[in-house]
Amino acid sequence: MRELAQSVNSLLGIRLTSAQIEALSIYEQQLLDWNERVNLTAIRDPKKIRIKHFLDSFSCLLVMRATPMERVIDVGSGAGFPGIPLKIICPSMQLTLAESVGKKADFCRYIVQKLCLNGVEVIQERAETLGQLPSHREQYNWAVARAVAEMSVLAEYLLPLVCMGGAMLAMKGESAPIETQAAENAVRLLGGRVSRLLPVTLPGVVDERFLVVVNKVAATPKQYPRRAGMPTKKPL
Repeated sequence: MRELAQSVNSLLGIRLTSAQIEALSIYEQQLLDWNERVNLTAIRDPKKIRIKHFLDSFSCLLVMRATPMERVIDVGSGAGFPGIPLKIICPSMQLTLAESVGKKADFCRYIVQKLCLNGVEVIQERAETLGQLPSHREQYNWAVARAVAEMSVLAEYLLPLVCMGGAMLAMKGESAPIETQAAENAVRLLGGRVSRLLPVTLPGVVDERFLVVVNKVAATPKQYPRRAGMPTKKPL
């Protein structure tokens, strides 16, 4: 974990506390243990977990930390990324993890309890459903997602959840610039405006990575998100 702590300091100028390092160590071990019986992630090497899961999740703070972060929703959270690492490093935020796959939602609930993380809600539900519920629609400062869908689809998942003045964050690979350009009309229709496309370099990772920030500048029309499955079948 020493190398991870050094990388976090180098990338973000943040020094992890001993309690945060301990929490990440427990998280890593539980992820490895659960992976023996439940397929949570294809990454099973501890060093790669620290860089491609933990440090990658922390990289969100490059665009988030100078903004309000009272309420954050992580859509398609999987085994808790990027939401849980962000909660570990920013304990005051209220976090919602939305994951439609039961075994992954179960792991998230387990690790949240194991790490005694307060102010975290795990919901086994699709984004299209949450986006139409008053308790979630336009209630979040940030809606984030990693490796969930192409930008036009992702915008329909995330922007309905974001409050006016908030933003959605898409964690993307090398296709980010092309996807973002292709999604401009969808983003505009849903009340968003692309504000930033930030390249991120992680140590030892050759793949290009980007943080795509879309600001919420207008209310999302009531008919969006459409019913479950429609954004994927017929992208805007």
